[in-house]
Amino acid sequence: MSTITITPAADRSLRNHVSLSQTVRNSFTMAYRGLLKIKRTPEQLIDVTVQPIIFTLMFTYIFGGAIAGDVASYLPIIIPGILVQTVITTSVVTGIQLREDMDKGVFDRFKSMPIARIAPLAGALLADTVRYTIATTLTFAMGFVMGYRPEGGIGFVALAGLLVIVCAWAISWIFAFFGVIARSASSVQGISFLVLFPLTFLSNAFVNPETMPSFLQGFVDVNPVSHLVTAVRDLANTGVFGGDAWLALLGAAVIVAVFAPLTVRAYMRRA
Repeated sequence: MSTITITPAADRSLRNHVSLSQTVRNSFTMAYRGLLKIKRTPEQLIDVTVQPIIFTLMFTYIFGGAIAGDVASYLPIIIPGILVQTVITTSVVTGIQLREDMDKGVFDRFKSMPIARIAPLAGALLADTVRYTIATTLTFAMGFVMGYRPEGGIGFVALAGLLVIVCAWAISWIFAFFGVIARSASSVQGISFLVLFPLTFLSNAFVNPETMPSFLQGFVDVNPVSHLVTAVRDLANTGVFGGDAWLALLGAAVIVAVFAPLTVRAYMRRA
């Protein structure tokens, strides 16, 4: 009886031509793997559970009186700002964990499995949406405990949270790209926070830009984080889906259109 030998090149070719349905199934399986990792090491959720609570308490009680006159008046300003900062910062974890898995040889083992080559990458991005949802829920919940009562109503609050989750998922493609091309997880973290730190703090997330020097106001006005924060405030506080929300969605679409192909191409070269 003759045997059929499948060369590595032929194996890659076969996995490149898997059906769309199989790719989707494989991606959700890998996403489930990511959730199991969180279940086994719950300390991974510290950044999306502890950070929203600490930041909300700290910023509100330290700066509330100085910026808005009292805590109650500052909550409609700070809760959307903390939400955007927390969830966007959380998206960095996508690139860090991706780089760690690649360094540990996890993705090398995936290569030998009969799955779509893109599934491990897609699964990691899908699993992290759970982290964004947890951070969003806890931030709003902490605000409610402290007395925040968004006038937009629960429906627009949910829509604001969904907008932030969608934008964070789009941004995670940037850090996934860094995770694929970087040499270490620490370098991914360093690059990511070098980008995020000025974007989040040089925005309207915590203070009114009118109190800033004129040269900073120009940057704040074009900062995409400022548009996202304003969109969340409009939705939660007034129930308005305005121009800033459309700009945020447009920005998210542009990021995905640019970085998704770059990330996939770089990943496929290594996979």
